[in-house]
Amino acid sequence: MWPLLVLSVIALGTIIERIWFWSRVITREREVAGRVLEAARREWTAATEIAQRAHRLPMGRFLYAALKLKDQEPEVFRLALETAANEELAAMRRGEKVLELVITVSPMLGLLGTVLGLMSSLGSLDLNDLAIGNAGGAAGGIGQSLITTATGLIIAIVSLMFFRLFQGLVFGQAKVFRQSGSELELLYRQAWSLSEGKPSELGPKVV
Repeated sequence: MWPLLVLSVIALGTIIERIWFWSRVITREREVAGRVLEAARREWTAATEIAQRAHRLPMGRFLYAALKLKDQEPEVFRLALETAANEELAAMRRGEKVLELVITVSPMLGLLGTVLGLMSSLGSLDLNDLAIGNAGGAAGGIGQSLITTATGLIIAIVSLMFFRLFQGLVFGQAKVFRQSGSELELLYRQAWSLSEGKPSELGPKVV
């Protein structure tokens, strides 16, 4: 049971940390993206400042990675967005390996505990007790040995539920990144074509 207890604490700590992270991200990511894109339609300097102020959020860092470039070609701008998106999404997957380990190992440890408990119970079983129908002690030992299997399965199931939840959130965030990045790249390409390679010099009307 002690290894299972350690795994449960590790899984619980990872789950709480991820919940805290996603509670901050989900509520503000679309707001930041909307503000940056709206500002980019008027003035690139303002969009860059908004993204820089939101550097504590993945979306802010993602957009700022491209906006901080000065008058670069659209292909360089797109590459900066792709690189930043990959880095941020990788950071969002932090903790997944820990939960995968817990999901895999917990049932196996539970089964190992059950096997060891059964070996102990059957090893101490007296055939004379079976002959007179007094096998209550052995039955109780077998029942207790099954607790570890149940515990391991519970830990694995709960961890799997949150693992799938976090994976879904990362997938949804990737869609938001892709949509916001595509819109920003389109604005940049339009500004690039209108400004002869210096979109940052454009004034209030970029598009």
